[in-house]
Amino acid sequence: MSDLVTNVLNPLDVDFSKVQVVVAPVSIHLQAAKQVLDSRIELSAQNCSATGQGAFTGEIAPEQLTEMGIPWTIIGHSERRSIYGETDEIVAQKVKNAQNSGLNVIACIGENLQERESGVTLDVVAKQLNAIKDSVGNWGNLVLAYEPVWAIGTGKVATPEQAQEVHAMIRNWLKDGVSHDVSNATRIIYGGSVTDQNCSELIRQEDIDGFLVGGASLKPAFKTIVETCSRA
Repeated sequence: MSDLVTNVLNPLDVDFSKVQVVVAPVSIHLQAAKQVLDSRIELSAQNCSATGQGAFTGEIAPEQLTEMGIPWTIIGHSERRSIYGETDEIVAQKVKNAQNSGLNVIACIGENLQERESGVTLDVVAKQLNAIKDSVGNWGNLVLAYEPVWAIGTGKVATPEQAQEVHAMIRNWLKDGVSHDVSNATRIIYGGSVTDQNCSELIRQEDIDGFLVGGASLKPAFKTIVETCSRA
């Protein structure tokens, strides 16, 4: 972690009034990262529990993250859904608890390969959005991350047109199901094998507001991705 902070993150030379950088190390490194990161770079947990503080062995409650001074958490990442069995209902409860504890939330949604090939991508995404809708207490503290599961860690990436189609659908869902103002203000970011090679074309799409970066965030290429977003 120290090399990444020293050589990539802290030297970022961008206008932080034009781009927001949030990094999500594993939980055991959050406190150390907080001490060494440039204060303009914000921290996020990769997950938090669906329960509050109490006898929940192994869980990290959102209240505990708030007490640590961690402002963000990711919720509903595809690996949490597919490997650890987190249902839409669990994700919704986590969103509610996290926001009630004062955390900003990056809520992940997206389809798997079978769903993409079956042509039900938009239905799957709408179902995931509907599941969390009533759990969101403050849309201003929520970022939606569209991450097609088939493009995560596979080297595959949705084409700009595929990504934009889903992002536009999400934008319209927000307008029709929440409000026009929320639709305009909510950031919808793309995750799925984002690299320094494809980020420029992706960020030019009308409804892509940024990225949830996986493997490339651990490489010097992350600097290029941040700089590309700052110029968009």
